[in-house]
Amino acid sequence: MNNKQKTILLIVLSIFVVSLIVWQIFGGEIFTKTQVLVETKDELFGWTEKKWENKFIWGLDLSLAISGASIAIGTILFFLFRNRKNYNQ
Repeated sequence: MNNKQKTILLIVLSIFVVSLIVWQIFGGEIFTKTQVLVETKDELFGWTEKKWENKFIWGLDLSLAISGASIAIGTILFFLFRNRKNYNQ
């Protein structure tokens, strides 16, 4: 394995780990969400109201898509940058 292959391997593994860390920071949700249902309670009258708020929550599906794309591109680049030695003597 040459230096280019090592750097590609390091970059792909770091993208994979960073995407999983970001997923955990956002709460470890399975699916990506763009809106969240928030329930607010009126203190004076005691009734509750439900509203949808625009809030992005990173999901496992997005992490797996990013990781899969980086692994696929990394695999292609790994084989493109291999050493081509001629063993015919």
